[in-house]
Amino acid sequence: MPLNRQANPAISNGSHSPAAEKAVPLTPPADKKLFTPGPLGVSLSTKQAMLRDLGSRDVEFVNTVSFIRQRLLEVAGVPASTHTCVPVQGSGTFAVEAVITTTVPRESGKMLVLVNGAYGQRMATICQAQGLEHRVLNFEETQKVRVEEVARVLAEDPSFTNVAIVHCETSSGVFNPVEEVGKAVKKLCPEACYFVDAMSSFGAVPLDLTGGSVDFMVSSANKCIEGVPGFSYAICRTGRLLSCKGVARSLSLDLVEQYLGLEKNGQFRFTPPTHAMLAFCQALRELEQEGGVQGRAKRYRGVGATLKTCIFIQFPID
Repeated sequence: MPLNRQANPAISNGSHSPAAEKAVPLTPPADKKLFTPGPLGVSLSTKQAMLRDLGSRDVEFVNTVSFIRQRLLEVAGVPASTHTCVPVQGSGTFAVEAVITTTVPRESGKMLVLVNGAYGQRMATICQAQGLEHRVLNFEETQKVRVEEVARVLAEDPSFTNVAIVHCETSSGVFNPVEEVGKAVKKLCPEACYFVDAMSSFGAVPLDLTGGSVDFMVSSANKCIEGVPGFSYAICRTGRLLSCKGVARSLSLDLVEQYLGLEKNGQFRFTPPTHAMLAFCQALRELEQEGGVQGRAKRYRGVGATLKTCIFIQFPID
């Protein structure tokens, strides 16, 4: 049957229906105020950075990924000579699961999970889903993890290969003493891998990864750095990461292979979130313009103080 080669005006002029010729641009609704730890409200310029297309192997996009990885190391305060940044497609939980599946040894692996909220519990749930031996050390949701209790458990059982903690427990806002716990881990279980979920704090709350002996830390694009959802990332001690080659129980969440692929040609193994990464590149520039971690922390403290004042005015305490 011969092809109908008659020109279709609705297609030739770039529209797909007669109604498209009459369409007028719609005024977007005003942004809502998002009182959540992420996604956050983002700047107009960050949104506008997504209004273009780049291929995943485009030189400009490869350079964008390289910039993001290097800049995140600078935000973390660690050198490229000892650390690396590995971005992972997906939400923050994808990075959490990637670290767990990549670092807990297949033989004799055992993780101590320090839990004082929903996100600590999520790490335990991941261990359970993957069939990993683990112990949950629970604390009250309104209280921070107690270093002395962690030290007691590690002293009684130094066979733990991994220890995991949340920096800022998103469900309550409680900050845990990550650096002090890290020192206890390295003293009592010097070979153990220390993992910190800094999802809701990285980029706005200072954290000494070196002083706290942190081996792996994760966060997400749509948290304090104020990008849009689409990917997360792990800041890793490079040597520690490479020692985990062949451990992962997942193909797509294998941090070692993700790292090796990026180092080889600057490209993701699987389709990357190009638009989200373009937005994040702009968000990183705006973080620097604001004064980095300290500058953003100052603004967040000011916003928090204003919010508290407004709440007390609206709902006074007798």
